[in-house]
Amino acid sequence: MDYGIAIPSYINAWKDVQAAEKMGFTHAWFYDSQLIYSDVWATMALAAENTEKIKLGTLVAIPSNRIAPVTAAAAATINKLAPGRVIVGIGTGYTGRNTMGLPALKMKEFTTYASQLKDLLAGKDVLFKEGDRERWIRLIHSKKNSGRDDFFNIEDPIPVMVAANGPRGQKIVGEISDGWITTGRSLNVPEGLPNIMKSARRAGNSFDQYGGTDTKPYVTVLTSSCVLREGESISSQRVIKNVGPTLLPGVHAMWESTFGPGSNLGMSNSAVAEDYNNYIMEYGDKKTPSTLADRRYLDVHEGHYVYLKEGEEKFVSDDLIARTLTGTGKEINDKLDHLESIGVNNVALSVVDSKSAHELIKDFGEKVILERGTAST
Repeated sequence: MDYGIAIPSYINAWKDVQAAEKMGFTHAWFYDSQLIYSDVWATMALAAENTEKIKLGTLVAIPSNRIAPVTAAAAATINKLAPGRVIVGIGTGYTGRNTMGLPALKMKEFTTYASQLKDLLAGKDVLFKEGDRERWIRLIHSKKNSGRDDFFNIEDPIPVMVAANGPRGQKIVGEISDGWITTGRSLNVPEGLPNIMKSARRAGNSFDQYGGTDTKPYVTVLTSSCVLREGESISSQRVIKNVGPTLLPGVHAMWESTFGPGSNLGMSNSAVAEDYNNYIMEYGDKKTPSTLADRRYLDVHEGHYVYLKEGEEKFVSDDLIARTLTGTGKEINDKLDHLESIGVNNVALSVVDSKSAHELIKDFGEKVILERGTAST
């Protein structure tokens, strides 16, 4: 099992990534959402400059935020700083789209983007379209294309891993992706893997190069974790503060599917959406000035993966926390055994800020990574 720390990109995250690397974490994942976090590539660049071996990936970059050649250039630039350590995770967009009042990107556009990105990072020429114009493009100043290596590194391969929860996205994973990123809902992996493997067989896609096996991809699951300390339970305040904000995005997605422009997480529950809508209207009405009716979605995503707004804790149940990698060291290790058994290769553990990152790095490193490393030797 590989262990990742997942970060709502704050610009000084390199300090926490450096600590995670020392504690045995293999990956650092960075969220891309332009209206609520620091720029993902700037955050990754600092992490690349201040670490030596930990892999650095976007989780996930949003196509509509940057045209394909811009994302390719960013990834190839970071790969100069951290050769062979860069992963580009991409998705159709959640808060990167919804905080702008926009729905997720359509699958056809997403597939075109992913294919262009992969080809550019492989040093190929790509037919790029803008309006009615189509033009050939490439990463010109790469060693492969011009003999120059001052600017980009595409000689050390950069995998492009697609995030998908539903069957349409899983089909795309099988066809063109280098790996699979998904959320920690219990049935995502066992139900999704057969779809992906079937699609990969049809497309002739192999995942061998980047940690998969034949048509079975390298699987990264986004979840969260808190190692319980003496006297703590899953309802303790520290747990709610550190894990609660990582669970509310599911509620936000349910609200979006009913009242907003729409998310693509495959999460819908009309009762929860209605309850949260009542909450968010009251929350907005209490603000000075009060939130205008056509801007409720901006309030919804305040605190997204970072903190709970006043009153949001009522949406964080013990049952939801229990579905995460929260528990004693032994309980977490048992959960990891199960995840390994169903084909998960990497757990991306979401933190909410630098303080929670330090706690998780220390506790998870000592009670889980070290213990599992000792058990396997």
